Amino acid sequence: MFPIRAKVKKAQSENSKVSLLTLDISLPDAKPGQFVMAWLPDAGDEKPMSIAEIKPSLQLAIARAGPCSTKMADLAVGEELYVRGPFGKPYGPEGKKWLMVGGGYGFAPLRFMARLGIEAGAQVESINGARSKDLLMKAAPGVNHVTTDDGSAGLRGTVLTALEPLLKEKKFDCVYCCGPEKMMKAVALACQKSGVRSQLSVERYMKCGFGVCGHCAMGGWLSCIDGPTIDGEAALANPEFGAFHSDKAGRKIKY
Repeated sequence: MFPIRAKVKKAQSENSKVSLLTLDISLPDAKPGQFVMAWLPDAGDEKPMSIAEIKPSLQLAIARAGPCSTKMADLAVGEELYVRGPFGKPYGPEGKKWLMVGGGYGFAPLRFMARLGIEAGAQVESINGARSKDLLMKAAPGVNHVTTDDGSAGLRGTVLTALEPLLKEKKFDCVYCCGPEKMMKAVALACQKSGVRSQLSVERYMKCGFGVCGHCAMGGWLSCIDGPTIDGEAALANPEFGAFHSDKAGRKIKY
């Protein structure tokens, strides 16, 4: 798939590290959990970016994680970038009681999922977690719970501080999760213990986005085409989940 040139229609600050860019292109068939490959000609590599929303047009939440993503996050209204996609396996709707669990900017695609759930008649709650208040993402539709590692907003602690009591008090049909991989492993384990299904978005380092380069491998599973969405039980059965990841050169690195 060839890149499509897109212009920034709106640039908003999500928090101290993340920008929400609204582009002038539409991907009406894109679903929560899918991603696009974004590229700036003068910034080097393409980068996978989760789709944060498709209404009124394509939105990307971009964190300033490195030189390339920082240039993308700093784009102003009227400036351009190129995107390919959508790629990957999206989240799947299960039942009518959903819980979103997001860590950092991983919360962005969960807001998209929450909106679709509410529009379909689901009861949706969300846990929005971050290290501190200044790194929290904006709230999702539905009931929101907030956690921060330092206690500067909401409950003090990780997302598990809110998740574990909720799993005891309420019966959710599915927990949808996106964020740092070690956090997602802890969420999947908590869901497994409570007998609740979970779906995770496992995003590994990608170069191609469609299964050729192999950089996003987690064992024999490829994030770009087999995922990024994966059933929590399947993730826990993968010995590399939450244990190893690959760097830019494809070397296996221990978490």
